[in-house]
Amino acid sequence: MYIELPWVEKYRPKDLSEVIGQQEITKRLSRYVSNQNVPNMMFSGPAGVGKTSAAVALATELFGEHFGQNFLELNASDDRGIGIVRKNIKDFARTLAFNTKFKIIFLDEADALTPEAQQALRRTMEKYTKTCRFILNVNYSSKIIAPIQSRCVIFRFRPLSSKDVDARLDVIAKNEGLKIAKDALVAINYVSEGDMRKAVNVLQASSTLEKDISEKIVYSVSSRARPEEVKELIELALGKKFLEARDKLDKLLYEYGLSGEDIIVQMYRELVNLDKSIIDDKRKIELIDTIGEYNFRLVEGANERIQLEALLAQFMKPEK
Repeated sequence: MYIELPWVEKYRPKDLSEVIGQQEITKRLSRYVSNQNVPNMMFSGPAGVGKTSAAVALATELFGEHFGQNFLELNASDDRGIGIVRKNIKDFARTLAFNTKFKIIFLDEADALTPEAQQALRRTMEKYTKTCRFILNVNYSSKIIAPIQSRCVIFRFRPLSSKDVDARLDVIAKNEGLKIAKDALVAINYVSEGDMRKAVNVLQASSTLEKDISEKIVYSVSSRARPEEVKELIELALGKKFLEARDKLDKLLYEYGLSGEDIIVQMYRELVNLDKSIIDDKRKIELIDTIGEYNFRLVEGANERIQLEALLAQFMKPEK
């Protein structure tokens, strides 16, 4: 039975030249390929910016047809304990590479490893340095112990620009027979925030509804409100129009199906971008602090509806 791949996998870069938005990093990695020598590395950065794609593309260029025998990909979040280091990693590292100088172990989400597992890993990295190289993929490098960091060359990946995201989506759209409106591209960038994986998933979800992708479809499938509507909610609250602001909140909650935390995150983004003619910087700082407090309350399990309406009430209070 044929199973259609998700577009994230279907359009994964096949070599380093296809990894977009990280040109400085891919240049350095290409030099390693040309020299046939790779150090232990740590790829650090937010989700969906090409860390896994760069690692797989690097190994593909290095090993060619022997990729499967010389590349091991493990996800540390599946098993975070010391057992994954003592068994899976050590068993692979101790065997000789096939038709090449060394193997590569790619440890995805390595910052999920327990401190004990990381201590075991540091010794394994030392012991098998002649036959094996490690690539650690992390979102937060600070969660990796210093001895491991000192054994790695650290590459810091940055969020992708809207130009990079648009270019890749354009390639996918042409291959899949889609038409993406300009305002839909803006919406996808707003939703994805530099995360290519999320952008591709949103595009694929949108394509299941229509071949002509519009802004409305993008916000619908991503369960996000249009920025203009969140901005209107804030302006109503600042204008002390509580009932109108409450009605707008109802629309966001029930028509878009947003969670309370989703609304608070979007309120934060739109508040930061509000013009000074609407709110001055001092008041903006006070309200950002207030949003942080109410976000904490929601995370701790407080009643969603009460907290959101209380937050609107805070926007109506006079400036301190």
